[in-house]
Amino acid sequence: MKRIDLIRAIEQMGCVFIRHGSRHDWYQNPATKVSQPVPRHREIKESLAKHILKMLR
Repeated sequence: MKRIDLIRAIEQMGCVFIRHGSRHDWYQNPATKVSQPVPRHREIKESLAKHILKMLR
């Protein structure tokens, strides 16, 4: 999955950007207060993308 598509999906769920890490950007779901790192690679494996989306719901 393209990184930009994953970020669009995360933001459509209502999650917000928190901060830049050294190799990841952190997003948080304000309703559940769960944070997840998103790697800065152009391509992200489907299994990792699904895991990130599942955790941020």
